[in-house]
Amino acid sequence: MKTDHFQYYVEQFADLRILRYPVTGFEELSLQQKKLIYYLSQAAIEGRDILFDQNYKHNLTIRRTLEAIYQHYTGDRSSEDFRELVVYLKRVWFSNGIHHHYSTLKITPTFGEAFFQQAVKSIPAELLPLKKGETVDDLLKTLIPVLFDPEVDAKRVNQENDSDLIATSANNYYSGVSQKEAEAYYASLKASDGREPLSHGLNTQLVKEGRQLKEKVWKIGGMYSPAIEKIVGWLQKALTVTENHQQKKVISLLIDFYKTGDLKIFNDYNIAWLSDQDSQVDFINGFIETYGDPLGLKGSWESVVNFKNREATRRTEIISANAQWFEDHSPVDPRFKKKKVRGVTAKVINVAMLGGDCFPHTPIGINLPNADWIRKEYGSKSVTIENITYAYDQASKGTGFLEEFCYSREEIDRYNQYGFISGNLHTDLHECLGHGSGQLLEGVSGNELKAYGAVIEEARADLFALYYMADKKVVELNLLPDREAYKAEYDNYIRNGLMTQLTRINPGEDIEEAHMRNRQLIAAWCYEKGKTEKVIEKKMKDGKTFFIINDYDALRHLFATLLSEIQRVKSEGDFETARHLVETYGVKVDKQLHKEVLNRYQKLNLAPYSGFVNPRFRTVTDDKGNITDIIPDYGEKYDEQMMRYAGEHSWL
Repeated sequence: MKTDHFQYYVEQFADLRILRYPVTGFEELSLQQKKLIYYLSQAAIEGRDILFDQNYKHNLTIRRTLEAIYQHYTGDRSSEDFRELVVYLKRVWFSNGIHHHYSTLKITPTFGEAFFQQAVKSIPAELLPLKKGETVDDLLKTLIPVLFDPEVDAKRVNQENDSDLIATSANNYYSGVSQKEAEAYYASLKASDGREPLSHGLNTQLVKEGRQLKEKVWKIGGMYSPAIEKIVGWLQKALTVTENHQQKKVISLLIDFYKTGDLKIFNDYNIAWLSDQDSQVDFINGFIETYGDPLGLKGSWESVVNFKNREATRRTEIISANAQWFEDHSPVDPRFKKKKVRGVTAKVINVAMLGGDCFPHTPIGINLPNADWIRKEYGSKSVTIENITYAYDQASKGTGFLEEFCYSREEIDRYNQYGFISGNLHTDLHECLGHGSGQLLEGVSGNELKAYGAVIEEARADLFALYYMADKKVVELNLLPDREAYKAEYDNYIRNGLMTQLTRINPGEDIEEAHMRNRQLIAAWCYEKGKTEKVIEKKMKDGKTFFIINDYDALRHLFATLLSEIQRVKSEGDFETARHLVETYGVKVDKQLHKEVLNRYQKLNLAPYSGFVNPRFRTVTDDKGNITDIIPDYGEKYDEQMMRYAGEHSWL
């Protein structure tokens, strides 16, 4: 499809901007591939309620109550209270719950408590999410403190030092269990692991019944069964149109995992998924990333359906083919390098459907599986999502952001010339090689860094990418056009890490999200260590703060030094140094600078976070009901899509 006149922008509210992405190249696929994408896409939508419930035990009740008001309220819908309730509901949809998707702090309602009570009572009881025997007053008694008391379940994921991370986190991965109990429970399970350890706790809720700890497994016949049954139903349809035997094996193993909850099957599924290198259509579906658990054990449900962008994949194939060279020349201790890099594969994809923890906000790159032993023995698969990065790039043009936060015209011109290609290469190197590089020492499991593990891992992958972007090798491989291009990404990374990402947090808050902590850790560490030589310099112009890079070679050397230390921390499982690095450089915010950045950003009338509306795939059938074509429809608005999902794909 041609994207010259594609409408990327949908709407903007609060701190959020909603966009569309084109499924570029879909029309060129075969009918069988289109059917496969359609069935996998339906499976991607069916697990939405799982994530809402994982994020917080009251989320589904709150969402359904708000949706009932949105759909059936007959009072003054032009009142400020109602309009603010609609904005709040849109934010709940975006964050898959009442806690902000990035900061994980509870979103404060901007409508009145009295209005909310009146609105709920005005809705017929049969349209509200009442449990058996529950009255409307009972419902309000539950929801009022949850919504309006800032002290109740204030943070979904707490990572503050020296506190019980489970007791102070509002997520629904644990019930009645302390951090100490959970850590001891999973340590006992891991003690019996062999050379192929299981991802203990990945697909369960850990609860205390009496004095006993028990895991409720997310599977058919277990917790979340109604939604998982729907997912499996679509996966079984996908089995009828697979591209090859290996792809069929992958889907069959995933179905078996959903039926049994057996983590050994999950390992087998990941290994089979890695082995599928021939299929053009690919997907992720399941309990994958652990950022939502402060202990880094529980997997949030997510799905991404995609197909290979063959032209753009050329650059990732070049990276994969040279993986051993990059590993051998990495500036880390030889003890921590892989002697033989196995199974590193990467591709550039166009996404066709997003679901769960990848929707509406989505990553621009993915590297899986997460199990360190599988990565060591079988390798990893990395993707850069080209139609998402392109949508971001197109939607950002003409906003005035660069003019506000870049120090010079030279910096702006460099970004306009090289920003998109250098940003994509950073993602390629981060996902394909960064996460897949290095190795743990014998006896290190990978979980020793606890709450700091995610930040250290993201820093490791970012530093690997940043270090190699400036290497002449990437120009020799035609991954960048010249030796100037990498500077656009260096400029952007330091500008973001020290300044512009602060637009994403409220005044007085610390940085909580792992990727934000990682970026500030790297930028602040390099700023401090290079301060004497003014490698990075803080400058003032017209009363505004800017950070400029004076010596790109010296900055690359700093990236190398920090990468070496971060890899050591990961490989040795050095918790204390991890804590020192994150707490010293990645958490605290310069309040004066933060205030300035927010004031400058506010004048641009931009939103710091973006997410997407999915396409709606419409089937074309013949007289006998057989599918003859599938066409993506981009006409659905944000609220229309969310209400349709609530009505057609809500099972818990």
